[in-house]
Amino acid sequence: MSGNTYQITPFMHVADFEGALRFLTETLGFTAIINDGGYAYCEREGAGLRVLGNADCSELGTPHRGFAYYIDVKSVETVLEQIGERLAALPEGDVVGPRDQPYGQRELMIRAPDGNLIVFGASIQP
Repeated sequence: MSGNTYQITPFMHVADFEGALRFLTETLGFTAIINDGGYAYCEREGAGLRVLGNADCSELGTPHRGFAYYIDVKSVETVLEQIGERLAALPEGDVVGPRDQPYGQRELMIRAPDGNLIVFGASIQP
């Protein structure tokens, strides 16, 4: 192995580009490194996410309301310290956790305005 690959950055396809970008930056603490008005590359502590606006809703599909974007972190509690006050302003039911899962992860699940689920998860394995 050459060690050339260092990251995967998923694309979040959204109908409301500005709303999605506002949610990611103002609520979840991402920084928009690139923003050209229809495409953005966002980072949060080195983790990347690409946001692509698409006005043609027929191409977007329906958010499956499952785990769409999973962000591995060392501590879910640290994430809560950083963004917890902003999460309190979200609609009831849009934030679940932190919760210890039977598969060895502690997770904080956040429903984005477009229906996608963004999860911060940390291993609880010794």
